[in-house]
Amino acid sequence: MNINRLCWINIIRNPSNTILSLLLMAFGVGIISLLLLLNKSVEEKLQRNLNGIDMVIGAKGSPLQLILSSIYHIDNPTGNIFLEEVNKIKSNPMIESTIPLSFGDSYKGFRIVGTTHAYPKLFQVNFQAGKLWDKSMQVVVGSDVVKACQLKIGSTFYSSHGLIEGGEIHNKYAFKVVGIIDKSNTIIDQLILTNPESISKVHDRKKHSDHTHEGLEGGCSVDHNEMITSMLVKFRSPIGLIKFPRQVNETTNLQAAVPAFEINRLISLLGLGLRSINMIGFFIILVSGLSIFISLYNSLKKRRYELALMRVYGASRFQLVKLVFQEGMLVSILGLFLGLLFSRSILFIVSFFISKNYSFYSVQFSLIKDELCLFPIALSIGLIASLIPIIKAYRINIPKTLSNV
Repeated sequence: MNINRLCWINIIRNPSNTILSLLLMAFGVGIISLLLLLNKSVEEKLQRNLNGIDMVIGAKGSPLQLILSSIYHIDNPTGNIFLEEVNKIKSNPMIESTIPLSFGDSYKGFRIVGTTHAYPKLFQVNFQAGKLWDKSMQVVVGSDVVKACQLKIGSTFYSSHGLIEGGEIHNKYAFKVVGIIDKSNTIIDQLILTNPESISKVHDRKKHSDHTHEGLEGGCSVDHNEMITSMLVKFRSPIGLIKFPRQVNETTNLQAAVPAFEINRLISLLGLGLRSINMIGFFIILVSGLSIFISLYNSLKKRRYELALMRVYGASRFQLVKLVFQEGMLVSILGLFLGLLFSRSILFIVSFFISKNYSFYSVQFSLIKDELCLFPIALSIGLIASLIPIIKAYRINIPKTLSNV
């Protein structure tokens, strides 16, 4: 007697009940899986872009806003600061290196960032074509910018005021593309990089030259009245991370924010919402278990005569138990895999429509470690849902069942 074949026949014979159970299980698993994938993608994106940045110095305001705008480029800056004031701080022996950032303009929604050669080197990028800038109004562009704006080496364009499309066009000075950065799966992919002097030049703040100032590589001259948006800082030792931010916040007009602290706080806040939605997912999985139980129980009542005949023709109690158990577990396992497929399909589709500044670097098709917990959950639901029908099948009274037909 082929129990496996009978199992498939029984599942197919009740398509409405089977489909309902599968959909509920798939939906519950899919919600939890999608949240786990999103959480992993966000955490990877946040950690990947830190690259040893210990502190960010900027204008007073929200420390989280300063981190999001200066490291992840997904928020507006808190304001501008005087480079001269920052230079007084960076001479501190606890500081190993600093990188200035100036931004406020964009091209087709992609941010133009004035910085030094140290910034792209921080991400260990490779060049698809061209090289780093060596004078003002030259730019290197990330792979996402190239793809969206159809830029190439030698292309020229004008920047627009503001960090979104639709701002005033600065048509007096044109930027020229001299380098294209290969795909790096970092924020660099979505940026247009140049030197800080180019940012000032576009805004006609003062008369500029192309001489390199000591301490700022990349062909930018620096006036001590020049303003930048923020400064990225790396310390020589963890001691600086403990003492220096408080010192800056208490003794200067600047703000010092520690990325690790702010990002952990952000993740903990996001975690509250994720846990709430996870509970909804678990509830749906429990409802799917109830649906599997009802489906098996009703199917068992309809097939009592069939099961009794199976016993008459030589099937053992164990074979009947195996038949009912396999039906419950099979629906649970199929629902589990459909749910995993559902979560990846949704993430893949959403990635095409989401704003470029918040886009995912890749869709995770392989299982992640956190998803492994879904397997015992789904199997447990299938087992519990099958338990009462299994007992009923084991205790079936052959003479009584056949005599009542």
